[in-house]
Amino acid sequence: DDVMTAAGYDAAHKEFADMPMGSYTFLACYYRGTVQIPGVLARYDLNVMAGNVSLDEELKKNGQFATEITINGRPALREIGTNGDNECTYVLETNFGIVLFNRLYHKDHTGPVPLDEWCAGLDDFVTAVEPLLKA
Repeated sequence: DDVMTAAGYDAAHKEFADMPMGSYTFLACYYRGTVQIPGVLARYDLNVMAGNVSLDEELKKNGQFATEITINGRPALREIGTNGDNECTYVLETNFGIVLFNRLYHKDHTGPVPLDEWCAGLDDFVTAVEPLLKA
């Protein structure tokens, strides 16, 4: 909770969910929050989901949106706009499957949000929390 609060998310109002999907299961935690980006105050919501899907399966599913990356040496994907506009997801490989950090930017203006703002600051956040992953 301290890490999420420091990152600007409302850890006091997190919501939990488990989502069984056949042979796959995802455990999720949803955070509402506001994150300060230099020069802009933007509202973001964040879903953190852990699932027993392999990184390769995720890449096959969302390959058209995904870029292979590493976070602190851990294999990962950056997916931009898989479920719609203003959305960015980082997917990190674990020994049980994957952990997804899915963030939605709630714009407070008319017109589109520039693509380069969809993931603004999320790389730093995921890099900071990656060492907390046990797997």
